[in-house]
Amino acid sequence: MKIFIKFDFSAVCRKVLEDKLIKHQIKHRILGFGEVELLEKVSDAKFAELTQELREYGIDIIENQKSILVQKIKDTIIEMIHNPDLVNVKSSVYLAEKLGHSYGYLSNLFSDVTYTSIENFIILQKIEHAKQLIVSSDLSLTEIAFQLNYSSVAHLSTQFKNVTGITPSAFQRIIVKRREMANKK
Repeated sequence: MKIFIKFDFSAVCRKVLEDKLIKHQIKHRILGFGEVELLEKVSDAKFAELTQELREYGIDIIENQKSILVQKIKDTIIEMIHNPDLVNVKSSVYLAEKLGHSYGYLSNLFSDVTYTSIENFIILQKIEHAKQLIVSSDLSLTEIAFQLNYSSVAHLSTQFKNVTGITPSAFQRIIVKRREMANKK
């Protein structure tokens, strides 16, 4: 038997992080997605143990300042894409204002560290979100395109196909077929 699940990646990460910090009795405050303030000095041994346990869940503690800023850029982009109130906000302006650096600086840093552009990362995240919406909601492609601030379904379809190799319609058909096959078992 197969089951289909829907989950909120941020909520899962936050819960794992919270549980591990409590387990190790580390006083902390979660400031936002991907950012935690430790309210006390943590021994090297305890920190190493926490780091190892978090790594088992695919959560890494970042210590390099450039990598920290790149992670903040990624987190901010993901926040923008998943927040319907930010759908019409220009990403370059939002990133610059939220992170307190010029967009040019953020863009160059991001490219230097990740070997891809912010724009490409945004496209990848939008397509991932579109796939989530196709799988977990009853929204039409027009509604999904609107929700992700695409000018048209054709624009969404072009980017979707460039990233995944198939159209969103074909992706929808695959999901429907898999569900039908799973229900027959």
